Amino acid sequence: MNSEPSDHASLASSPTALYHQVAQIRVSPNGLPVMEAAPPQNMSTATTTVSEASGEAVSQKRMETPLNRRQPVDKRSLDYVLRSGFAGGIAGCAAKTVVAPLDRVKILFQASNPQFAKYSGSWSGLAMAMRDINRFEGARGLYKGHSATLLRIFPYAAIKFLAYEQVRAIFIPTKDKETPFRRLISGSLAGVTSVFCTYPLEVIRVRLAFETKRTSRSSFRTICRQIYHEEASSRPVAAAASGNSSSPAMATAQTVSSSIKAVTPRTGLANFYRGFAATVVGMVPYAGVSFLIHDTIGDVLRTPNFAPYTTLPKSETPSPSKDQPGKLRVQLTASAELFSGAVSGLVAQTSSYPIEIIRRRMQVGGAMGDGKRLNMAETARKIYLERGFRGFWVGLTIGYLKVVPMAATGFFVYERMKWYLGI
Repeated sequence: MNSEPSDHASLASSPTALYHQVAQIRVSPNGLPVMEAAPPQNMSTATTTVSEASGEAVSQKRMETPLNRRQPVDKRSLDYVLRSGFAGGIAGCAAKTVVAPLDRVKILFQASNPQFAKYSGSWSGLAMAMRDINRFEGARGLYKGHSATLLRIFPYAAIKFLAYEQVRAIFIPTKDKETPFRRLISGSLAGVTSVFCTYPLEVIRVRLAFETKRTSRSSFRTICRQIYHEEASSRPVAAAASGNSSSPAMATAQTVSSSIKAVTPRTGLANFYRGFAATVVGMVPYAGVSFLIHDTIGDVLRTPNFAPYTTLPKSETPSPSKDQPGKLRVQLTASAELFSGAVSGLVAQTSSYPIEIIRRRMQVGGAMGDGKRLNMAETARKIYLERGFRGFWVGLTIGYLKVVPMAATGFFVYERMKWYLGI
């Protein structure tokens, strides 16, 4: 008896509950009552729940957007070209700054500078050469020519990296066409393109670094003027013709020689391309092998066996390729990226070092001996007569000490800059 009033009181006190209970009952066609699912008991609560869920989704999206959820960027777009070029320029400047003192000593060894040739070939010689530079030229002497280096390296590295991205997009449009040979060709063409555009600045930089005057240092303008007015190597026609001008054959040879001499540049802008042929020949294996080894090691370190230890979590970026819009590329850890860059520099340096020796000697040819230009064959012969085959490997240990950290720093900064710039 006492329970009935309480039940009625409960129903009376909660009309909303009574409404929902009645609303759940309907009559089926056969006359039997059927229970339906009740609507939400509290519309405001439901609205709040939806709002909270929506807020959490928006918050989660915002957290994922900055770094690990990027929109794909077309490699052919101007935006991608500018970003990749800027990233490459910064990477090149950072890499060259790290190894500037070693680069100065290496150039002195490679070009057989008379004051430092005695130190080449040993680690102790490296230390003594740096000691002498610091003693007679000060700490600034270790960075001599570095301003010209930065002036050259920013456009050089920018062109090299953006050219690699563009050439790679042409030769490797899809994953199934990504072969070692195509990677090698892409890197080689990128290197040749960058060298062609910036080679005169490289010649100026090497000449500034080669100079070892203890009283005064030549300015950038002075070096440019000296290079411009240096004469090319050519045999004087008058000397060749002495005593033999009566021969018709010799007269014809003299005429041909005079004609060739007339059209061959002896001074001027051609001097800023000393050693260009050797540079192109050396750049093909160097740049090609460098990009090939770096990308190959990067692929290996991203495989499931290594990825837990060599990749950064939540660092996926969409592939810029239109053919692979859903592919994600994760970033390597700092140690893994530095390792892949270091190995690529080591292998690339070994494969192209003899040609680099020839190139350096050709670049400083105007500052040595009679100041005449020599071609690749003549320069190689001169190096062999002076030191034999060992002459083509002078400074290789310093080369390793320089190229390994330089390549590691360059690739590391480039990959991180690409990540931060969203490409």
